[in-house]
Amino acid sequence: MEILVAVIGLAGALLAAFAAGALIRRLRDEPEGWLIAWTVAAVAVCLSLGVIAVGYLMGFGPVTFRLYQVTGSMLAPLWLAVGMIQLLAERVPPRFLAWLMGIALTIVAGTIMIFDPLKSTEMGKVLPAGSALWQTVPVGYLLIGVHAIAVLIMLAMAVVAALKWRSGDEYDTDNLHASLVIVPSGIALVGAMRFTVPPLFTTVLLAVAGAAIWYVVLRPLAPYEDDDEDDFDERQEAPVRQESPMPVGERVPRGRRAVPEPVPAADLPPAPPRRPTGLGDLVAEYRAGDQQVDYAARMVPPADAGPATGYIMNGAPPQQAPPQPQAPPQPQGAPPQRADRGMPSQRADYAMPPTPPPPGPATGMLYSGSDLFSPPQPQPQQQAGGGKPSPNIYGLLTVFTIMDGAGEAFDRLAEATVEAVRRGEPDTLVYACHAVKSAPLQRIVYELYRDEVAYRDHQRQPHVERFVNERQSMVLATNVIELNVNAAKVVPLPTVMF
Repeated sequence: MEILVAVIGLAGALLAAFAAGALIRRLRDEPEGWLIAWTVAAVAVCLSLGVIAVGYLMGFGPVTFRLYQVTGSMLAPLWLAVGMIQLLAERVPPRFLAWLMGIALTIVAGTIMIFDPLKSTEMGKVLPAGSALWQTVPVGYLLIGVHAIAVLIMLAMAVVAALKWRSGDEYDTDNLHASLVIVPSGIALVGAMRFTVPPLFTTVLLAVAGAAIWYVVLRPLAPYEDDDEDDFDERQEAPVRQESPMPVGERVPRGRRAVPEPVPAADLPPAPPRRPTGLGDLVAEYRAGDQQVDYAARMVPPADAGPATGYIMNGAPPQQAPPQPQAPPQPQGAPPQRADRGMPSQRADYAMPPTPPPPGPATGMLYSGSDLFSPPQPQPQQQAGGGKPSPNIYGLLTVFTIMDGAGEAFDRLAEATVEAVRRGEPDTLVYACHAVKSAPLQRIVYELYRDEVAYRDHQRQPHVERFVNERQSMVLATNVIELNVNAAKVVPLPTVMF
């Protein structure tokens, strides 16, 4: 019988070692809490079974007995229970409390079990029972408490897994499958350690616990293989714990969405010409990880975009053109030239005065496409040197991360604020709210002001104070970026006519 128990213990130790190795390899790609906890449990089961095999071959002593009890009776069931919490809990507080409890009990109980004196040190080649050698106080009651906590946690987590499975997805089905394997084996292990059972039965239950850990890692909790693009699209809407790019065909961690492997540009079909839509799409592409885009080229309008319909006015309305210089004397017989554009005319001083700006706030968008067909006008001298914006222009880019379910309310509030800014803030040059296609819970507000004084005036407006106050309950995080405008082109945005 001793040889049979030693063989079973050695085989179970090898099985638990394989399970621990699989968990450790998985941890390099997935630093998940349940993997860490069950790695501790698998190592504890491996050491406990190894001690049993050595003890039945060479005899037990105080060191081997303590190691067997610390690993098999205390660490294995405790960290199986902690791993169940890490697997099924979706919030940080229960996971943190599970870590705190597991580490505290491991340190306190392990120290007491290592240094507490035994009732007897005479042991043979038969697995000794813990109740026959441990003092009732404190080790006896301490192990009772650890076992009771482990059993209660595993039963509660089994119920949680069943409730999640009733209205969940394939992740919850796999979690229930894993719970139905780990929970019975963990409770049976506690019963074998708590009550007097034959040594062969205790050894077999320890080996079953190691096999259960190995099974759930290789089967129900194995990484998903997202080889089918349709499956990937269907799982886009499923709740996930973490979003990190993982290549298709690789080991995809549970709870993480797989992002398809980028296709080389040479293999892609030619895309239809696209007109750039402004800063919002650029920021969305950057946050989505598409950092290979030539953003400078994206800001250049294509050749078929049509005539330019807007001019940068350097934050101020256009002034009357200065008096045109007197045309130099023309040679006799040469036709007179106009002073504005060099076109033939009867007199050089007949140049038409500049058209006054239309009524309304100066927003940097003062001309439409119809002006291209008006009579030629003289160009102000201040534009001859280039169109660089005023260095006093003040800009901001604010990225809001809104709470789930608050998108419509935030958009309504932002729309009302933009309308109030348009009507009552002539020194606000641009005030636009963008939605991010790749991140539905993010909004980007882009602001340009004539100068910093105009920005301070903007902050004191009632509609801005209302926007700041009412968005507090909708916004989870805010990131503000101050901007310097080096170059720009501003045109009137197309609007929908109702």
